[in-house]
Amino acid sequence: MESILNNLKPEIVWSYFEEICQIPRPSKKEEKIRKHLIAFGKQNNLETKTDEVGNIIIKKNATAGMENRKIIVLQSHMDMVCEKNSDVKHDFDNDPIQPVVDGDWVTAKGTTLGADDGIGIAAQLAILSSTDIIHGPIECLFTVDEETGLTGAFALQPGFLEGRVLVNLDSEDEGELFIGCAGGIDTVATFKYKPVKTPNNTISYKISISGLKGGHSGDDINKGFGNSVKILTRFLWNASNDLKIHVAHFDGGNLRNAIAREAAAIITIKPKRKERMLSYVESFSNAVKEELSMTEPDLSIQIEEISVPKTILNKKVQNRLLNSLYACPHGVITMSQKMPGMVETSTNLASVKFRGKNTIEVTTSQRSDSGTAKLDIAHMVENVFRLAGAKVTHSDGYPGWTPNPDSNILKITEKAYKDLFRTDPVVRSIHAGLECGLFLEKYPDMDMISFGPTLRRVHSPDERINIETVRKFWELLLEVLKNSGIK
Repeated sequence: MESILNNLKPEIVWSYFEEICQIPRPSKKEEKIRKHLIAFGKQNNLETKTDEVGNIIIKKNATAGMENRKIIVLQSHMDMVCEKNSDVKHDFDNDPIQPVVDGDWVTAKGTTLGADDGIGIAAQLAILSSTDIIHGPIECLFTVDEETGLTGAFALQPGFLEGRVLVNLDSEDEGELFIGCAGGIDTVATFKYKPVKTPNNTISYKISISGLKGGHSGDDINKGFGNSVKILTRFLWNASNDLKIHVAHFDGGNLRNAIAREAAAIITIKPKRKERMLSYVESFSNAVKEELSMTEPDLSIQIEEISVPKTILNKKVQNRLLNSLYACPHGVITMSQKMPGMVETSTNLASVKFRGKNTIEVTTSQRSDSGTAKLDIAHMVENVFRLAGAKVTHSDGYPGWTPNPDSNILKITEKAYKDLFRTDPVVRSIHAGLECGLFLEKYPDMDMISFGPTLRRVHSPDERINIETVRKFWELLLEVLKNSGIK
């Protein structure tokens, strides 16, 4: 295979990243990347062990003269978010990711790139295979299923790790050091319905929303991006009242931790309202494009006439579904009073799916730095859907990571950054979820920090990683390893 990234620096990190791109690793399907990591450990004569859920540790002894240092744990997650544009053919279970260099960035051809957290894995492998990097004893921890359930972090057992200093390699803003993160919970509403036969003398249309940026439901929730589910709901709710449409199908969004980029609905309408419908779509499209002109320049709202479906939703369920989706909050709920400019609490209307056995499933996720505020917004969303007659369940959720400004690894990393780049890093908490909060439950004395290169638009097919910041991330990591672990 011809290398696409072979001219990028640091070469060893990009080489491993490109290698990882060839290995399918959807969440909950990490068998191939696990097999690759275990083989890597054996090939390099490194102690390698796994636990019951599939987490892996690869250990490396200290370089000469560093044997008395404390063990440093380097941590990343194996899985990646699998999102693609609707016009792209890609089988995430079997096909490799195709990275491309786009100016100062590396991205992928129509799919997520998997730099979240493939670049963390690549850095770990580069260190484990090196012969000239100075470091104390190292444990490289690779967790499973971070993106959809934090399964690996939840299942991590006390005693699996020996080290008590952990560097998480899953952050996305170079120049920023993270010492805290939001906790989260999912709220899922389920509607049951009996389809009714489509009336005679009707025509049918497919309404599609596309071209939105999407992105991470934590990191990008405050950027004003459009949500395809909210936009489509707005159209359907108004058209239901004004044009007496009937909804036959609704499919929007995919992942709980991604802002919905695409959505489509199938509707029926009386032929006499055809011209009004076409005019209605044009007027609606112009209005929404104007509203989102600064953040969503590629927004597309399309209508096409299709074959009439055999069944539609009964009117009662249609009203309940559209009313609750319209009322469901999405976006920033409160900003932090402790850390100006930071989101404290948010909620993401992630997806609407017609499932088997006449079931409609609406998935949402909530995040907050405050445990009580997280539950409050989850209960708010719950009650919107309960009022509409849906059954509502919550996930177990995951804890936040409370910042420790007196952290020793923070002081070491801050100094290393200043020494290398002659400027102060930003120290803050992140609104996205990291596994660190769960690690702290299992290892209460763990001292942790998170940093990484600059990634943008993660959890979307426009995911990209800045090339120059990978070099800075790598240099900082090596400097931290050289200076940490002193007993």
